[in-house]
Amino acid sequence: MRFSAFFPIAALAACAFAEGAGDITVNLRYKGENGAARKFAEEMVSSGTVAKIRAEKGNVRYEYYFSMDDPETVLLIDAWKNQAAIDAHHASPMMKTIAELRDKYDLKMTVERYAPAGPPPASDEKFIRK
Repeated sequence: MRFSAFFPIAALAACAFAEGAGDITVNLRYKGENGAARKFAEEMVSSGTVAKIRAEKGNVRYEYYFSMDDPETVLLIDAWKNQAAIDAHHASPMMKTIAELRDKYDLKMTVERYAPAGPPPASDEKFIRK
């Protein structure tokens, strides 16, 4: 997996190890054609859907990143305190909005899910700029 294509890179590293970053982090990559993924993310923000999701109980992070290498791909980093918070989000009205927008922009998705494994080993500290 290659994260270097996304900006800002420091935010991605911080997401994995930041204290309070959430118990479950989900990286969703949206891919479309002719700028569709970017338009989707922009509409998610401009419609207020992102603000509503960020206000949901248990949401820790909900941020879009644009690829420097692939303008047709957008990365969403979505972090939640626990599975119950994710389940509540999946049952919320926002999911219908998200699904409708994904269909509108004909996006395909890949998903990676991460749960904490504890702090990084001391040997990694020299690679993490704080």
